[in-house]
Amino acid sequence: MIESSENPIETYCIIGDPIDRSLSPVMFNTAFNSIGRRSTYIAFRVPKGELQSSLHSLKVTKISGFNVTIPHKVDILPYMEILHSAARKANAVNTVRNVEGRFEGYNTDVQGFIEPLNRRHISLNGMNILLIGSGGAARAIVTALSDKGGISQLVIVNRTPVNAMDLLTLASNVGLKAKTATFENLGALALNSDLIINSTPPGSDFTKSQLDHEHIRRDSVVYDIVYVPMVTNLLEQARIAQASIIYGYEMLLAQGAKAFEIWTGLDAPVGVMKKALLGPFGEPS
Repeated sequence: MIESSENPIETYCIIGDPIDRSLSPVMFNTAFNSIGRRSTYIAFRVPKGELQSSLHSLKVTKISGFNVTIPHKVDILPYMEILHSAARKANAVNTVRNVEGRFEGYNTDVQGFIEPLNRRHISLNGMNILLIGSGGAARAIVTALSDKGGISQLVIVNRTPVNAMDLLTLASNVGLKAKTATFENLGALALNSDLIINSTPPGSDFTKSQLDHEHIRRDSVVYDIVYVPMVTNLLEQARIAQASIIYGYEMLLAQGAKAFEIWTGLDAPVGVMKKALLGPFGEPS
């Protein structure tokens, strides 16, 4: 079939490395199909050293928009012609809109992270929060936390001290009382935390051997932004501890809905997108 040049198919993608386990293609393609939109979404592996050349290719092919994941959320900043407020505050980009050859950078992770907490009416006032990891997603998390206010203290734990210090600087700049700590103290830190957040990359489960149910309080909230597998080791331990849990797919869904709205100007079909992520069996009980 020959497509009309007046109404071409829009193409979107996600760039990152690794990219093979991303659920974004099935989520967005299902969303586009549900409203009859002539759009397609693919996964595009971009290794760390190939970001600049890949962005040039995306611009030449007139990509309509794209998502950004590990390891490019910070490195992509210099290539944005326009940087919107949340991305500027987080100093990280996860969503890009191509407007007549100009890349506009957004950070929908900020809203995506906080939405599941808001939906549960969880107040962060007076909370001690433990954040594990300090990558691009962690920058969005810190930004989202700063927008809520009233947090007692944020503790950042990361294997690479320089990255932890960079995140600490961001936290201080946005008005959070924060400090860094080491993985050796993870169990004790978790016991003193009202909210435990894991933002380490999928496949690098640093909590597995160091944080079990005995170090998770029953009255705490455990939030793992990793969505494959849906029930991570951390969430399984939180279940045993009878703590409240928040799944990673919830952040993926909320940030994806915001990206959909940025790209299309339409309300996202959130129910359809959620069903695409969870499949016929739904959320784990």
